[in-house]
Amino acid sequence: MPECLRFRLRFIIVYLPDLHGLFIRERRKTLNPAILDRLAAIVGPENLATSPEECACYAYDGTGQEFPPAAVAFPGSTEEISAIMRLASEYRLPVVPRGAGTGMSGGALAVAGGLVLACSRLNRIVEIDPINQVAVVEPGVITADLQAEVNRLGLAYPPDPASSKFCTVGGNVAECAGGPGAVKYGVTRDYVLGLEAVLASGEIIHTGVRTAKGVVGYDLTRLLVGSEGTLAIITRITLRLLPRPPARATLLLPCASIETATSLVATILRRHTPAMLEYLDATALDIVRPMLPDALPAATRALLLLELDGSEQGVAAQTASLRDFLAGQPGLLELRTAATPAEAEVLWRARRAISPAAFNLRPHKLSEDVVVPKSRIPELVAFTEQLASRYRLPIFTFGHAGDGNIHVNIMLDRDQPTERAGAEAAKAALFAEVLRLNGTLSGEHGVGITKAPFIALEIDPPTLALMRAVKHAFDPLNILNPGKIFPAATMASPENH
Repeated sequence: MPECLRFRLRFIIVYLPDLHGLFIRERRKTLNPAILDRLAAIVGPENLATSPEECACYAYDGTGQEFPPAAVAFPGSTEEISAIMRLASEYRLPVVPRGAGTGMSGGALAVAGGLVLACSRLNRIVEIDPINQVAVVEPGVITADLQAEVNRLGLAYPPDPASSKFCTVGGNVAECAGGPGAVKYGVTRDYVLGLEAVLASGEIIHTGVRTAKGVVGYDLTRLLVGSEGTLAIITRITLRLLPRPPARATLLLPCASIETATSLVATILRRHTPAMLEYLDATALDIVRPMLPDALPAATRALLLLELDGSEQGVAAQTASLRDFLAGQPGLLELRTAATPAEAEVLWRARRAISPAAFNLRPHKLSEDVVVPKSRIPELVAFTEQLASRYRLPIFTFGHAGDGNIHVNIMLDRDQPTERAGAEAAKAALFAEVLRLNGTLSGEHGVGITKAPFIALEIDPPTLALMRAVKHAFDPLNILNPGKIFPAATMASPENH
């Protein structure tokens, strides 16, 4: 698969600088020849990868962990996926649906071996209906490609993860991805009207509507959004679109302290609804400082990055009102507006570059996307600074301050036992503090395998039991993405592989 391999190589270079040993560690299970022959008959031999080198391209995600699958299939239609799942049910074969592998919680990792189902061939924008503001896409469509296409028609698809140039719409739906625009526009689930999906049995289902309203039956669409590929394999997505705002203004607010920046968030949101409101602490700011178009005041220790959108007159009025409102705020060093759209894009590109550039601090990272009430952001950030001091590790924060979704990055060298143990202890302490602050352990990355051991801290036993029952109803053999979400989940039986 030359095109796929080129894409994977580009992702590796940008996101995963530490992949030593990827092609030499051998943990994958093998499939018996009868299964491989039948898979090849379904998708075509050219769309089935079995060599260690090819499978290694699908062994990782944004966590940097590695679980090589036994094989990778590249289906080209819903019917092919249906046939694969009938075969998988017959042999109790674990199947892991996968988009671009940009996930940060291990959701696309083949922890039980088996088959990875790569959706890169299902990459068509099937329809854009500008009159009814609806798009129908296949799951392998790159998020930024969809945004570019609808923008050309004067429309917008607001969900905008930092990895939008790589990640797929199907992956965004599976994880319920968010992004900077969530403060005003919400997250992926707010734009999914309906789905086509394949169950573990191979049956094809259709959920939802393509109208603005619809309350017939249970809302299975919302159930599947964010289910991390554990309930069904999504094969077609009907999305709500919005009119594209004609004007935008990007504002930079350098602050003298992290306390000033985090306190200003609540102050701003009491009077304004920005399209985006991001913050960077001192370490995150140092990481991206060389990418900024102009020098910041020397006293800058934190930064707010804010975007307003709407009509030309509306944006101008909002900007003037915000300037008046913030004038004289203690600790705010200045309020700077990007002079041109190109300058604004440079600023947002720098914001998106924080996560991959962080590997300059340490070779490995625990990236947590916790959420707390906006008023408690200062407490959370202060706690992360205490953790950094206690465990002598670089820990920095940035993210979606407008909705309380803070990305806490614990940097470490996994080859150093002390740092590895300290990072895990810091993560556990962080989660306990987030829940104490009435927060949640994940705002957009999902549970996957990285948060599964902690899920019972947030979800009570009866609710967790109900979730397990839902999983069993959809997937009684536990072959769809086994080992995810639930702690100590039973893997699919490997005896017939």
